[in-house]
Amino acid sequence: MANKGEAGGAALRLEKVERHYGDGESRLSILTGASLVLSPGEVVALVAPSGAGKSTLLHIAGLLDKPDSGEVYIGGREAGSLTDAERTEMRRLHIGFVYQFHHLLPEFTALENVMMPQLIRGLDRKEAAARAEQLLAYMRLGERVKHRPSELSGGEQQRVAIARAVANAPHVLLADEPTGNLDPKTSRYVFEALTALVRASDVAALIVTHNMDLASKMDRRITLSGGKIVEV
Repeated sequence: MANKGEAGGAALRLEKVERHYGDGESRLSILTGASLVLSPGEVVALVAPSGAGKSTLLHIAGLLDKPDSGEVYIGGREAGSLTDAERTEMRRLHIGFVYQFHHLLPEFTALENVMMPQLIRGLDRKEAAARAEQLLAYMRLGERVKHRPSELSGGEQQRVAIARAVANAPHVLLADEPTGNLDPKTSRYVFEALTALVRASDVAALIVTHNMDLASKMDRRITLSGGKIVEV
């Protein structure tokens, strides 16, 4: 896997991020000075109860939402001063997303699904196909590249989704309960594949999970307490 040459700096940095909803007495503070640094190749678990602000944090880290104050840096680049078009471009090129449901395009094969982000980026079709085949082989799906999502198991679908998320060699991978729909054995297998790919690709991964067994296998565990990020 290609190294993006970011080993010397943070892949993701949040500095004193705040996010509030409403005004006056009805104001709800979700994040109150949340700070976080993720290094390339690092896998970090985010474990917190429902309503603590996990989704808000992921949306801000993924540039899907803007903080009321504070700053987000992706690969050392400040995101707050970017235009909407520049934020969209940064999301497409430097941030990968994996969700509880795979969200694969049903009419396309596994290979085509992983090619898609690369084609949107402007890569040559042959080059995109070669990269997609490499990623799917790494995820032990080399024999399934021509299969559509409906012909794949749940674990296979999720591994294709992970390969697609890192197809453009992003700085950051954000995963929201990526094994939440899978049985325990398949969850472990998918998690091991995800972790291996993250380390090989030098991506920084922030993974929301309620599975404490999987969380214990990550490099660090963090939670949200009083709107701040704290180490567990």
